[in-house]
Amino acid sequence: LARNPADLAAARGLTVVAGNVLDLAQTADTLAGADAVICTLGKTANNPADVWSQGTANIVTAMRRSGVKRLIVLSSIGVGDSKAMAPFYFRVLTWTVLRGTMQDKEAQEALVRQSGLQWTIVRAGGLTNGAQTGQYQHGPAQSIKAGRISRADVADFLLHQSIEETYMYRAVSIS
Repeated sequence: LARNPADLAAARGLTVVAGNVLDLAQTADTLAGADAVICTLGKTANNPADVWSQGTANIVTAMRRSGVKRLIVLSSIGVGDSKAMAPFYFRVLTWTVLRGTMQDKEAQEALVRQSGLQWTIVRAGGLTNGAQTGQYQHGPAQSIKAGRISRADVADFLLHQSIEETYMYRAVSIS
């Protein structure tokens, strides 16, 4: 389910449908029959400030209704127990400019943890538009310092988590 499916590269085995995660009925229709859900919500000017928690609540409800069990959610280093791993300048931003965003991501993560689903939370460092390299670190939140990572590498990791159980019921940082 994507706002702009044309912006996503085609991938074998991946179904992309145009839609809005804030519409529960549309989300439920889209998720029916899915093997797993990878949630990479982002904010635009047209979205409410709590798009992460609202969208995730709809995803969790839709997954429960349709019997989909596996949920992988993209969050951010600096949320939850990974706060200390964020660089100082980013921590300053999270206390000021990004305060509302980080509070909503905290709420999103709480929804995921309480969902009853087979979840993994992936906290990424600073995202770039670079190529996929396969050269990234991942591990428990307190073990990975925030650094830059390409969206392509994050996508690679998210896809692997949809079929792996290494970090099931855990938050993992990637950078």
